[in-house]
Amino acid sequence: MTRTHDDRTYDEIAGAIRYIAAHFDEQPDLATLAREAGLSESHFQRTFSEAVGISPKRFTELVTRNHARQLLARGNSLLDTTYASGLSSPSRLQDLFVKLDGLTPAQIRRLGEGLTIQWGVFQTLLGATAAAWTGQGICRLVFGEAAHPEAFEQHLAGDWPAALLQRDDAAMAQRMAPALMGDARLPVHVRGTNFQVQVWQALLSIAEGALTTYGSIAHLIGRPSASRAVGNAVGDNPVSVLIPCHRVIRESGVLGGYAWGLERKVLLLGREWQKVAA
Repeated sequence: MTRTHDDRTYDEIAGAIRYIAAHFDEQPDLATLAREAGLSESHFQRTFSEAVGISPKRFTELVTRNHARQLLARGNSLLDTTYASGLSSPSRLQDLFVKLDGLTPAQIRRLGEGLTIQWGVFQTLLGATAAAWTGQGICRLVFGEAAHPEAFEQHLAGDWPAALLQRDDAAMAQRMAPALMGDARLPVHVRGTNFQVQVWQALLSIAEGALTTYGSIAHLIGRPSASRAVGNAVGDNPVSVLIPCHRVIRESGVLGGYAWGLERKVLLLGREWQKVAA
């Protein structure tokens, strides 16, 4: 029987999927995948995307993220999980979790099914602090009055309505200390609308000690007229510091406001500038 074009296409794409599943820890690029499939890069990209519904790169990211989440849920360290997933640094792991979780508002309301979220309230150089960990990343980080235990737990329950919440102040203080001191990065497990996730991903691309504006972020995500909507998304950032909204200033160059107070913004920026200068 003569093999049809569809048969060959199926074999090529199925082979590519098997290759990604077996070699995701090598983070194969488009050229490698196309070569394995015996196709040109452009033809493979188009064929894979049409057959699977997402690009080869995004499929690889999905496989990597799922593997990383399993490792984190088993108690593996952030660093071990990063390298076991074929990523170059913990910041790559953090970016992976953020950029893949864009959801619709209806999906957000169903969040938390099967999750146990550990949370705690503690003191840091930024004052009263509260944070929550899903087992896969930090899902909420707040300061000041928002860190009051009752208020924080109520807000957390609203964000993740189907999750089981467990309080452990000491464990959360220990987990957060290196990140809040600027000595390490943690993975985040935040979810929002697709637009919010685009904005948060753009914030993650801002270098430590650098500054940007709402207008610059709007251009970066391809929505040049959406500065006000960008501002709203920045304000909705559920993990300040980890997603660095403190690096956003007004178009005039003035530092502007900050959800957690201008003093905290100045402290965070000053620490970063000192680190970069050193």
